[in-house]
Amino acid sequence: MTSDVTRPSAKATMGPLASLAERVGIHNLSLILALVVLLIVFGSLRGDVFFSSRNVLNIGMGVAILGVLAISQTAVIVSGGLDISVGAIVGLTTVTTAMAIEATGLAAAGPAAGLIVGALAGLFNGLIITYGRVNAIIVTLGTMAIFRGIAFIISDGQSISIFNDTFRLLGIGRFLGIPAPIWVLVGVALVFYVFLHLSVVGRNVYAIGGNPVVARLSGLNIRGYRLSMYVLSGCVAGIGGVLLAARTGSGQPISGSEGLELEAITAAFLGGCAMQGGKGTVIGALLGVAIIGVLNNGMILTGVPTFYQMLAKGSLLILAVLLAEYRLNRT
Repeated sequence: MTSDVTRPSAKATMGPLASLAERVGIHNLSLILALVVLLIVFGSLRGDVFFSSRNVLNIGMGVAILGVLAISQTAVIVSGGLDISVGAIVGLTTVTTAMAIEATGLAAAGPAAGLIVGALAGLFNGLIITYGRVNAIIVTLGTMAIFRGIAFIISDGQSISIFNDTFRLLGIGRFLGIPAPIWVLVGVALVFYVFLHLSVVGRNVYAIGGNPVVARLSGLNIRGYRLSMYVLSGCVAGIGGVLLAARTGSGQPISGSEGLELEAITAAFLGGCAMQGGKGTVIGALLGVAIIGVLNNGMILTGVPTFYQMLAKGSLLILAVLLAEYRLNRT
């Protein structure tokens, strides 16, 4: 006699918390928990200011440029690369953006110049790395100095003011009460989410980073894909440079862009990227950016000295890489 009672599936026996963890991902849940802890800590210390709508928007504005860089950095790392030059590209594109507007008087000339210069910088990185077969860290360390040097040379080491109210709206304008840079971050995040997680090209990028030998045997053009990732990274750095120029109303070779590469890489590794490639998500990168933004803002509000802030950021990067290696060794 057979029983009509069937054994429930594994998913059916999962509790609500386990089901949530499966959907969101254990790593992302740990990031959310860390973010909540930071919110509680800084909220308890400076709750009167920290949770104000003005400060929340300040945090969003503070991480908008970092966010777009961290998302593109995630794509590069997933493909098996790394781009340390993004901060220098941002500085270079702020200068070229300001110079283009100054020369033409057209607001649209600034973003066009910034994107073109960013794409060319990314192309330069990609060609040396993919066709010169040089380690990405060494190449982008070198080009970081090159791009920063070019920015100083063409600007004579001086800030270039931007007198164009239409262009400035990209940095200080608002839509539905939310600053324009935050909308740009949301747009970039949506584009990269679709690209990396929902497209065939994105799946190929993960395959190349995860196992380049199998990807090559499958007929994928590894050089072409990796070159495209660096061009894409340069373009997004150009977007960051345009936003920074619009927000500050000037093109500056280094001010405002120094250290962005460190924070972008930290956010990417916090978000789940693996040094060897093949792992990383847009959602994880955004959570990593949120943690850095809240940490930066909270340390400023609580009066933590600048040198200790630098110590905290460096320690966070080391912790992120250690976590990435730990996750890799467990799989």
